[in-house]
Amino acid sequence: MTEPTRVLVADDQVLLRVGLRMLVETTSDLVVVGEAGTGEQAVELTRELRPDVVLMDVRMPDTDGLEATRRICAERGGEVRVVILTTFDLDEYVYAALRAGASGFLLKDIPPADLLAAIRVVASGEALLAPTVTRRLIAEFARRTDPDRPLARELSRLTGREREVLVLIARGLTNPEIAGRLSVSLATVKTHVRRLLGKLAVHDRAQLVIVAYETGLVSASPLRRPTAGADGSHSAGQAAGT
Repeated sequence: MTEPTRVLVADDQVLLRVGLRMLVETTSDLVVVGEAGTGEQAVELTRELRPDVVLMDVRMPDTDGLEATRRICAERGGEVRVVILTTFDLDEYVYAALRAGASGFLLKDIPPADLLAAIRVVASGEALLAPTVTRRLIAEFARRTDPDRPLARELSRLTGREREVLVLIARGLTNPEIAGRLSVSLATVKTHVRRLLGKLAVHDRAQLVIVAYETGLVSASPLRRPTAGADGSHSAGQAAGT
């Protein structure tokens, strides 16, 4: 039997933490292993409990959620996925959260079923953004990226096909869609994605998107929004790919 996904809830509001715990534990495949009321506690409990996913508030006393995310991802990048869960969809939070290593950014008004789906999506290694913040994020990329800047040195290590795959990931295509676009097998696409993660030293697709935009490989234009699959697994937000 597959072990349930281990979730740590970090929020300075006790009532919200209790509510999230009760929601998560209505399912058999997710379990809350701990609660943190500050960013510092979130970092310490992540070290101690080793959750698979951390639901992280932004505005917390002691250490805020963005700094806690940076520390967690620096220490356990690739092992722990952080989802920023906040009432604020401000540009600087979205961009800073992804730069810190977060794999998702969701608003607290998300429907309960969508939040559970989002935890599963991120735990599987994908990246996910609330649709309401996607356009803001792309605008921020446009502001920060110098279109005349040469490609970063790390991109020189990529093959032509790997660059193609990276561009399509940044445009929001899923693995099956990339396979169809390039007329290759799904297994081949997964191999390219795995190699991209290794060569660019990042831990998930959200970080690949950042590299693609920040190096100027992809210009900032609106990502298309994927339609939800038959299981509705993408209804929680804009997935960076599956």
